[in-house]
Amino acid sequence: MSVNDIIIRDYLKRLKLPAIARHYQDLAREAADCNRPYEEYLSALLEQEVISREESTRKNRISRANLPYIKTLEGFDFAVIPALNKQKVLQLSQCNFVKQKENVALLGNSGTGKTHLSIALALCACRHGYRVRYWNASGLVTHLLLAQREHRLLQMEKQWLKQDLVVVDEVGFVPYTPEGAQLFFRFMASRYERGSIIVTSNLEFSQWSSVFGEERLTDALLDRLTHQCHILLMNGDSYRFRQSISRQEKEVEKHPDKS
Repeated sequence: MSVNDIIIRDYLKRLKLPAIARHYQDLAREAADCNRPYEEYLSALLEQEVISREESTRKNRISRANLPYIKTLEGFDFAVIPALNKQKVLQLSQCNFVKQKENVALLGNSGTGKTHLSIALALCACRHGYRVRYWNASGLVTHLLLAQREHRLLQMEKQWLKQDLVVVDEVGFVPYTPEGAQLFFRFMASRYERGSIIVTSNLEFSQWSSVFGEERLTDALLDRLTHQCHILLMNGDSYRFRQSISRQEKEVEKHPDKS
């Protein structure tokens, strides 16, 4: 390594330009071989830095979203849930609903892929540059109760309002205490027309009062949630069960002697 290379690498390190540090030598040789002008060489270097930073920002955004795992729309078999409007889902993946501060509700019986789609849409939002946070509904209520006991509720409220999109998964799997239901309502109401929410539930809206315990609170919650809301109905055979059967069938095809 020449003295000039050492100096250049030191400058690039101090200026925090790691992508240029990785590519400047290869691009310099390519520019010399093709007799390209300095401006073209500089443009190519800066492009590498921009691409690297944008990719790093996307990865950080996805990491901060706290997704339980990565699921994509490409990995979802729409044929399993024929009642689901595929075109509507693809339209939502463009994330205009986040820009417009609208909500999405995925409703249907267990195993039909509601969590898969909610994560996939959240991932799309991250890639479109939005700040996203995933919560399991029961975990969210537990977190809210703890924050209230520790007098951190206002602090937490400021944090959740910074998110462009919040996913609240599995609403209705367990009923909430009156205190938990009140805090959940406060969370949802605070985001009304200030940020988007994706909720998934195995219950129809008419059954939500069995979870929150108080009909008037449930009505007020649903009034805010369903205003400007895209509702996707996903009733059908279990998506997870069909995937499991499909995997078993493929395994038999690969190893027929084990069947």
